[in-house]
Amino acid sequence: MNPSLLPADPENLAISDYDYPLPQNRIADYPLQERDASKLLCYRNGIISETRFRNVASLIPANSLMIFNDTRVVEARLLFQKPTGARIEIFCLEHGPAYPDVSKAMVEQGQVTWKCLVGNAASWTPGLKLEKKITVSLGQIVLQAELLEKLKDHFIIKFSWSPHELPFAALLHEAGLIPLPPYIKRETESADAERYQTIYANASGSVAAPTAGLHFTAAVEQQLDEKKIQRDYVTLHVGAGTFKPVKTTLVNDHEMHAEWISVSGSTIASIYEHLHKHITVVGTTSFRTLESLYWIGVKLLTNPSAVHDTAADIEQWVAYGKYPSVTTEAALEAVLEWMNKNKLDVLSAKTSLLVTPGYQVRIPHALVTNFHQPKSTLLLLVAALIGEDWKNIYRYALDHEFRFLSYGDGCLLFRP
Repeated sequence: MNPSLLPADPENLAISDYDYPLPQNRIADYPLQERDASKLLCYRNGIISETRFRNVASLIPANSLMIFNDTRVVEARLLFQKPTGARIEIFCLEHGPAYPDVSKAMVEQGQVTWKCLVGNAASWTPGLKLEKKITVSLGQIVLQAELLEKLKDHFIIKFSWSPHELPFAALLHEAGLIPLPPYIKRETESADAERYQTIYANASGSVAAPTAGLHFTAAVEQQLDEKKIQRDYVTLHVGAGTFKPVKTTLVNDHEMHAEWISVSGSTIASIYEHLHKHITVVGTTSFRTLESLYWIGVKLLTNPSAVHDTAADIEQWVAYGKYPSVTTEAALEAVLEWMNKNKLDVLSAKTSLLVTPGYQVRIPHALVTNFHQPKSTLLLLVAALIGEDWKNIYRYALDHEFRFLSYGDGCLLFRP
């Protein structure tokens, strides 16, 4: 059954229906030596097949459009040591409220405030400044961290450093560690700095990789070019909330995390041109970004006088009965017209869009993704795209030795 024909009723979705047994030994702790050597499961018209990822271009229609998320993972883990010897780990989650978006916070020089998780926080008293010195090729960096405020689920930390002209993104690159997902039970290694990053990563801001893109190589990109498959890029900065399992009994009670998206007007125009051709999105992040564009357009059509902030930000339940349905063409036209009116080359917004079974997919025709955790919002998105066949796909993957999660194998799922 086409999942778009199912009733959009997330209130009655039990997360237990989106569970499956995942042994720890099926979770890939390391990537394969060659990115495109990973296995690729293909699902189309109810049929499952498998190949290697290096053959993905052969499965995608020629003269179509492929959308990638070009976010770059930042080295968001900072380790400090108190004079007593106690180790304190700071995990940078999201920029502080003083900055309009993550890109602005990343270029701050000299000091910045950030929302963080803190390991061993009990031994860090407010007002105590932690300091570390990092020796680099150009000299020494001195970094200080001060705990400003403790909130319900995070801390506000003020970072200051010298040389002051160093942007925060560059500071993290020199002083921090790549934040591997919590289900990878090992310490970060030097190779992760390259392998937990797509080859096309550009815009710094994620604390987790858009892992579907980790399989792509220059050779795969060349094959896409040979089939005249156009490659365009969006940005969604992945937050730590992507690893947050749904712990509530009903999906309706789950609080979806918000993430920053950024899309150029030229990319939106390309998406518009391919609506009735074929659009493949690489990763659930690209999927949610494109679907968020639709809902931004719906909000603009519903309230043409909406200001930028309220029009662009997409809340969790926007898709479930709050707004009238409009055509995808009309929604994207509204976005482009609004950007032109406001002289915007790039649209930036926050999205908390939750895609569950019953959601009507408007834009992507196919999704490249990895295999996701049980009871996760990412698995709910997959089920929304292909319906109950997600169970057959995951059963096949488990039976045929596919590797799971961030460093695991991939799949190409075509919308029914």
